[in-house]
Amino acid sequence: MNQARISNIVSKLNYKIQPKARRLKNVNGPEGRIFKLQKTLTALLKYERIELNYNRADETRGYIEQLISKVMQNGCNKNMMELADYWILEKQLIHKLFNVLPSRYCGSTIYTNLYHSPREFPGIHYKRAVLELKGNPFPSIVTHSTDGGLLIQNVLLNQAKKEYSSRQYEKTAENITNT
Repeated sequence: MNQARISNIVSKLNYKIQPKARRLKNVNGPEGRIFKLQKTLTALLKYERIELNYNRADETRGYIEQLISKVMQNGCNKNMMELADYWILEKQLIHKLFNVLPSRYCGSTIYTNLYHSPREFPGIHYKRAVLELKGNPFPSIVTHSTDGGLLIQNVLLNQAKKEYSSRQYEKTAENITNT
């Protein structure tokens, strides 16, 4: 008797999905909320990096992570095509979901990055965020600080510190020998 492996049934997401539903209001009700999520998912697949309100970005991240994870698990079958057809509004992006992204993310379990964006001041203070697919062609948002030890101003300051400390050492040595 063949037993189903639980790892084939359950998604292998390392992303923690909120257990309770968000209370994101939309004037068109639940259908409007789903349509907004469809537009956001489509934009993320198309542009690979988008800036939006934090709550919308966090919710969209959960959906795109699950969608990519299911594509990685199940491949291209009828149910997955229907699911992709439902969530993605621009149908030419379905090819990207099934052919480009699985090859990019083989061996990876997290497919997106979510960064807090600075707030605009003055103005409405909604939390903003940048949601991006990993491995996109854009420059990284997180800047890696280079070692500034070899910059001319740092070299001069370090040399001045050494000279100052050596003078202080000589003064204390003279005071000790004189007493």
